[in-house]
Amino acid sequence: MLNPKEIRKDFPILDLQVYGKPLVYLDNAATSQKPNQVIDTLTTYYRNYNSNVHRGVHSLSIKATELYESAREKIAKFINAQSDSLIYTKGTTDAINLVAHSWGVNNIQAGDEILLTEMEHHSNLVPWQILAKRNGATLKFIPVTESGMLDLSQLNTLLTSKTKLVAITQMSNALGTINPVKEICKQGHAAGAYILIDGAQSVPHMPVDVEDMDCDFLAFSSHKMLGPTGIGCLYIKKSILETMDPVNHGGDMVKEVTLNHATWNDLPIRFEAGTPNIADAIAFGTAIDYLTDLGMDQVQAYEEHLTRYALDVVKGLSENFIFYGPPNPAERGAIISFHCPEIHPHDIGTILDREGIAIRAGHHCAMPLVNGRLGLPATARASFYVYNTEHEVDVLAASLKTTLQYFNR
Repeated sequence: MLNPKEIRKDFPILDLQVYGKPLVYLDNAATSQKPNQVIDTLTTYYRNYNSNVHRGVHSLSIKATELYESAREKIAKFINAQSDSLIYTKGTTDAINLVAHSWGVNNIQAGDEILLTEMEHHSNLVPWQILAKRNGATLKFIPVTESGMLDLSQLNTLLTSKTKLVAITQMSNALGTINPVKEICKQGHAAGAYILIDGAQSVPHMPVDVEDMDCDFLAFSSHKMLGPTGIGCLYIKKSILETMDPVNHGGDMVKEVTLNHATWNDLPIRFEAGTPNIADAIAFGTAIDYLTDLGMDQVQAYEEHLTRYALDVVKGLSENFIFYGPPNPAERGAIISFHCPEIHPHDIGTILDREGIAIRAGHHCAMPLVNGRLGLPATARASFYVYNTEHEVDVLAASLKTTLQYFNR
């Protein structure tokens, strides 16, 4: 099993104190912290070979290009994809919007159906709302059960000959639920639908294999998996990618340009107009190296262990707090969302901050789930990663007790 005490040595921010207390960072579902290796990659780029990529013939540009494309190859291998099927984006949100604006606009027509779930992040909901309204399609939703799982008993009914796209999160950012996306891909394809997977929460925390899953699209972000912000990736099956047109136009994505005509560059560069986010892409590759060295099977196993420990510890608080998500740690990621009927989650988050603990409080960009399905104004959410420890879980539990005392509960 991973040794978080050794891993923590690579993360300088974890030595910080907040209000005179050691930082306990439990907001990893929002963004992860960065190891020295990633930070050093960024500074090395700007100090030693800052240059634009692809068309330069001087040494700095050649080196930057090699590292930029090498990072793409590492990321592609990480999800078992070919590098020419992987597009750099600004992140998961940007990636899903790219699919909606390029593939969706041209392939989803009036009368078609888009199947989503009640637990989707706004990034995998709003683009489809807009597309459905624009093109005359219909949105349908797989419901969420009381235990926080998808009610797949309705999947065969919800999937029809009109279903053009199934867009689903592999891991809920609000509940931690790990969805059986491989089976959903199989059933969706059998119905003639295309499948998009929101991997923002899953790719950082568990092995993800696009060939085994057989998805058509996979979107994920660097900043949730030890890398920089502002960079992410979109995987698209090559046979689909070859039919898609770029949505941004300008430099680098073109091959030949006359005053009246342009032809597009090779895949996947034709989807990356303008000067790309070079430094962050290279540093994303370093984050991939770090996670690869840890081993994603080990990452998932350790997080399941820590989640199991946390769920056991917080049982003693169940008189005052309601905890959401699947009860079985093997069916959820390292996310624990909770609510106290008598204390607003924002107040809980504020009190915990005074104890040095960083959590997230709100609807987690999943308002239909939190406000609608759960009927709550918000939840408090603690989310773990490879550098979190059992001791930090104990500190969280003790601080929740302090919070109850503060409010005389």
